[in-house]
Amino acid sequence: MKIQGNVALITGASRGIGKAIALALAQQGMKRLILVARDRQKLAEVAQEIEAMGTEAVIMTLDLTRATEVNITVAQLWRSHGPINLLVNCAGVAYQTSFLRSKLPQVQEELSVNLLGMYTLTSLIARRMASQKQGTIVNVSSLMGKVAAPTMATYSATKFAILGFTQALRQELAEYNIQVKALLPSLTDTDMVRDLRLFRWVIPMSPQQVAQALIVGLQNDAPEILVGWQSHLAVWCQRLAPWLLELILKIATPPKKQQSEEKPAFFSRINRFCDVLLSRNVTPLLSPRKS
Repeated sequence: MKIQGNVALITGASRGIGKAIALALAQQGMKRLILVARDRQKLAEVAQEIEAMGTEAVIMTLDLTRATEVNITVAQLWRSHGPINLLVNCAGVAYQTSFLRSKLPQVQEELSVNLLGMYTLTSLIARRMASQKQGTIVNVSSLMGKVAAPTMATYSATKFAILGFTQALRQELAEYNIQVKALLPSLTDTDMVRDLRLFRWVIPMSPQQVAQALIVGLQNDAPEILVGWQSHLAVWCQRLAPWLLELILKIATPPKKQQSEEKPAFFSRINRFCDVLLSRNVTPLLSPRKS
């Protein structure tokens, strides 16, 4: 795909991977960047950085889960700023919890933002791209769209769904000269994941590394863009030795959080002391008598 001189719309552009992608596209000479997120102040800060590079930036605060608002906004953007050549669906949320302790509101939010919000926006943009017989759509999935992770069941499910959605659209929209790609970063050091308990041996990537991988993938017309050697290793391990990958995931899964009902450390120590004391007193009583 040609980047220079074109127009891109990026969701989740106020921080993390979305912000890094916006800055990377500006460095590559993108004519105009439409930045979409829910935090207007952070969007304005990103827009200032982009405009300092000589690229026009348009900010739009939008909740992707509100389909009517998304429809109106897309119509206004297309009318005011012309055709969009590149759509990057980067907005997403993640919660980490064991499945048996998962909460329905969090599950619904992940499904609404990661999947349904992306679907709504993509359907509106893709129809307009089809009318102009040109466009590129990038859906940000994850390594968890290839390899599901314990404690991240719903998040993994949405990322698997995004990958399947991308593969289907790639075939359907090809006749309209629309390219559909998937970006699959591994764990990335962003605000969204800093409260998560990390898996053992996983080395977080920077958002800039992910953004640079996307630029290279766009230039090479890659349908799926795996980011980082850890992603490639995990995917190959899944193909060649799935049993080994399951074992590694079991060992690497972060330990469970201590439950709130557990006793404070001070009382735990007293209990352990009492157990030891009692065991010393009871042991002689339980030992067999000599004849």
